Amino acid sequence: MAKSINQVILMGRLTRDPEQRTTTSGKTIASFSLAVDRGGDSDAADFFEVTAWEKLGELVVQYLAKGRRVLVQGRLRQDSWDDKETGKKRSRVEVTATDVTFLDGPSDGNSSSAARTSGGAASAPSKKSEDVVIEDIDDKPIDLSEIPF
Repeated sequence: MAKSINQVILMGRLTRDPEQRTTTSGKTIASFSLAVDRGGDSDAADFFEVTAWEKLGELVVQYLAKGRRVLVQGRLRQDSWDDKETGKKRSRVEVTATDVTFLDGPSDGNSSSAARTSGGAASAPSKKSEDVVIEDIDDKPIDLSEIPF
């Protein structure tokens, strides 16, 4: 029998600032909404609710804000419940993030620097380093016998 797969990859912009809360057992959860353009000539987009748990969620709250571009990898999760007001059955599908990559900096929406956060091991967005200029480059061919491997 084939193995089941539940994986989603989305790239878009946050539609609101992440919100952080804590479960009764003490775990941290961050929630945010992501707008993903459909492409083509239309201005249409799809909107997804995303949750990030524990250290990943803390980093999302610390470094992300409305309008920031991110790449989210995770799995889909469906919740069902009875609406207390109407008594109707309700459901929703949300993304549980396992990895979030920050695609732009906090002050520049077009920055090319990216920081990746992966289920708890993460690096903060880094500042641009100065460009290194290499001067004396000769055009002699490389002798492959001098390469040590």
